[in-house]
Amino acid sequence: MAVGDQPIVIKKIKKRGHAGHHGGAWKVAYADFVTAMMAFFLLMWLINTTSPEQKRGIADYFAPASVSETTSGSGGILGGLSISSSGTKASGSKDVLQALAPEAPPQVVQTGQSQSQSNRQANESAQQKAEDSTFASAAQSLRQAMQDLPELAELSKQIIVDQTPEGLRIQLVDQEGRSMFQEGSATPNDRTKVLLGAVARVINELPNRVSIAGHTSASPGGAKPASDWALSSARADAARQILQRAGVDADRIYQVSGKAASDPLYPDDPLLPGNRRITIVLLREAPVLPADSGL
Repeated sequence: MAVGDQPIVIKKIKKRGHAGHHGGAWKVAYADFVTAMMAFFLLMWLINTTSPEQKRGIADYFAPASVSETTSGSGGILGGLSISSSGTKASGSKDVLQALAPEAPPQVVQTGQSQSQSNRQANESAQQKAEDSTFASAAQSLRQAMQDLPELAELSKQIIVDQTPEGLRIQLVDQEGRSMFQEGSATPNDRTKVLLGAVARVINELPNRVSIAGHTSASPGGAKPASDWALSSARADAARQILQRAGVDADRIYQVSGKAASDPLYPDDPLLPGNRRITIVLLREAPVLPADSGL
């Protein structure tokens, strides 16, 4: 080698991957971070969706009930306080026990008078249910009778049976060309006598009192002739006579009245023939009051 020549040095550098220094540790840290963020957002969602009562319940669940909030130096569970009525009265474990104690149920029946009223209401409800069942059975019997007898089958459209707050209502209505009474008269037609005979058989099966009312339709122009009151009353009384001849006891007749056109069956069209009718109501019986009710 000549003087002044420098030696040539060759360096070999081995390149290694960046992951070689860290390995997979960053993946574990990132997974922990994602899990923590998920738990955080889940916690925030739960806080927004729970009510104050639920939050208070969760806080009470995690709060140690046995730790006293007092700063007394005696330590222990009670921390120098008494849970009885006597002794030191201060904020401490006694308040915790009172908060956890269930409230006494409200006293429903406080006096003998309220208990009697409750029993009376229960009896009235039971009696009304029994009457509803009896009326439904009677209505079914009347419909069955009209189906079984040929002379009544064609008149089925002229009788309406339903239940009202007053009781079981049976209405015999006029149809176009089929009047229950002769025009302007209180003399019933033969079909009216047949229908009232079928109604009488149903009435005789029940002990209820009977109310009978006659109705007329309105006159053209909205006039209400004074004679309609007498006519409707006379038709109701004629129906009463037919029922009594069919076996209905006279003592069961509670009321016979005429309402003229004051209570139309079809208020939208008071001129319809269906407004002319006889209404028979088997009245609901008044509940029996206890002797000490004072009424």
